[in-house]
Amino acid sequence: MSQYWTDIVHQLNPYVPGEQPQDMQYIKLNTNENPYPPSPSILKVVESFPIDTLRRYPDPESTDLANSLASYHGLKTNQVFIGNGSDEVLAHSFQAFFKQSKPLLFPDISYSFYPVYCGLYQIDYKTIPLDDDFCVTLEQYAQPNGGVIIPNPNAPTGIALGLDAIETILKNTNSVVIIDEAYVDYDAESAIRLINQYPNLLVIQTFSKSRSLAGLRLGYALGNADLIEGLNRVKNSFNSYPIDSIASAVAIASIEDEAYFQQCREQVIASRDWLNQALVELAFKVLPSSSNFLLAEHQSALAQTLYTELRKLGILVRHFKTKRIDNYLRISIGTDKECRALITALKSIL
Repeated sequence: MSQYWTDIVHQLNPYVPGEQPQDMQYIKLNTNENPYPPSPSILKVVESFPIDTLRRYPDPESTDLANSLASYHGLKTNQVFIGNGSDEVLAHSFQAFFKQSKPLLFPDISYSFYPVYCGLYQIDYKTIPLDDDFCVTLEQYAQPNGGVIIPNPNAPTGIALGLDAIETILKNTNSVVIIDEAYVDYDAESAIRLINQYPNLLVIQTFSKSRSLAGLRLGYALGNADLIEGLNRVKNSFNSYPIDSIASAVAIASIEDEAYFQQCREQVIASRDWLNQALVELAFKVLPSSSNFLLAEHQSALAQTLYTELRKLGILVRHFKTKRIDNYLRISIGTDKECRALITALKSIL
């Protein structure tokens, strides 16, 4: 380790992203990307974009995009915060709300970036075990805390909470509650409708999954205007211009093409349901998913073995070494052709 690092850097356990290998062409079912391209209307926006404007700094508030998101979700513009990917929005949220005298609470099996942020920003936290069925145990979030963050649907389990469960958590804490909705469009119910009832609720979403824009890096938070102002204070103390002009224009075009968004969303859900059944027929236990991935465990084959053999056949899935799910594979939903190729490969391995 470098002698020039600070003590905090020495202590960090950085987040490990899914593989993006360059050695060959793979069927990528490991990073929960959308298998379908973005809205075709985006191409027109890019082709006609006034290039001369790129010599100017972009709007620091991304006002046009904020207006578009506010209108789409039935909120006011001052209830919208936009960041360079939902990971950046999460990072600013941890800085803005979770450095408290009491610990932050989140599930023991959830997005593995949460403990990384806690390490980076020196935030005390406590993990709450999921139950034996990998579901959130609501009563344990009623304890004193400095905040709560829960992915809904949860990742990497894919299991969703209903709004009644989220309300139970909100009613039992005065701290900020973040519902991380990266996968909400694939069959879960968004907590956005609760925002005006609960001033401590912040909902975070992304353009990476259901809108096929992972390469663009756009995420946003929705909540009470006071929470949004807190995020802006952190953002403007870090990077006043996180969203470039082209990204903003592309995102607006994506929002406006609702028909294409719904078509792709429904196709992914249909493919997920088919793949779920196909895996069950191969003796996998598959957790009920409201996301664009499945978490599955074979009744006899080891997950590490399956992961390795699939990789040899040019198919990437995700294998975690986290306790309780270390014999599961997380499988992103691909096209129907990619899903069939996965099942064919598993049959040959098994």
